[in-house]
Amino acid sequence: MKAIVVTDQAAGTAGMKLVERPEPRAAINDVVVQVHASGFVGTELAWPSTWTDRLGRDRTPSILGHELAGVVTALGYGTTGLSVGQRVFGLTDWTRDGTLAEYAAVEARNLAPLPGDVDFTVGASLPISGLTAWQGLFDHGRLRAGQSVIAHGAAGAVGSMVAQLARLAGAYVIGTGRAADRQKALDFGAQEFVDLENDRLEDVGRVDLVVDLIGGDIGKRSARLVRAGGTLVSIVGPSEARPAHGLAVDFVVESDRAQLGEIVQRVRDGRLRTNIGTVSTLEGAVAALNPTERRPGKTIIRVRS
Repeated sequence: MKAIVVTDQAAGTAGMKLVERPEPRAAINDVVVQVHASGFVGTELAWPSTWTDRLGRDRTPSILGHELAGVVTALGYGTTGLSVGQRVFGLTDWTRDGTLAEYAAVEARNLAPLPGDVDFTVGASLPISGLTAWQGLFDHGRLRAGQSVIAHGAAGAVGSMVAQLARLAGAYVIGTGRAADRQKALDFGAQEFVDLENDRLEDVGRVDLVVDLIGGDIGKRSARLVRAGGTLVSIVGPSEARPAHGLAVDFVVESDRAQLGEIVQRVRDGRLRTNIGTVSTLEGAVAALNPTERRPGKTIIRVRS
């Protein structure tokens, strides 16, 4: 099968190659999925799990990508809940070969059924963005109706999901980003926008929840805006600053079949829109993953036309 691999961490995106690799087999509790579309996160090359396994051993050449939508072609021993020929989407294990390939072996529990009226491109754009937003807001942020939320990077793939889901939950949403992102953030549900290059973040006042996708100085300043009893949720590692009278939580997104079902249902009924920036073929993936210009939104590789 064809796959995009990396072999040299020092080479960065220049080290990506389209190569031939053996098709995977389904281990116990696995399924093999014929990949129709795969999502990609640009920071994957900085993740230790891209280069080493759980015991710290080198696992290159590594197949990139951890989001997929496709069709089940084989079941491993003991696999339940899915069937051959079923449309699925989901999030794969970080330390296994990924989804920028024609086939991928995935633990069945990490996949959810993809309804027939949802395109594979849309399905592949949902797992990391949707689950990160859902878990950040509800599992870790304990969001309730009537609360206020800062959604950093509200024009991006994850931030736009945060803004929409928070708004659907009855929160007041303050989006942030660059000046050029203002209208897109508002279109995705933010009721107020802060240009982080020209506006004062502190002018928004106290909020109940911050979902931090940026970290650094923005994370520190955000912590000071969390009111007593509120929460700063981060996906960029432990925050260097903690709310004086609130909670700081950092987390790594996990696959969850039930949550994937909730997310895709909201897409189907029009309450939630995915945010896709670049779409490419597998043959054009290396060039697409080395962008010459900034395009906010999710990068999707269409493995099968």
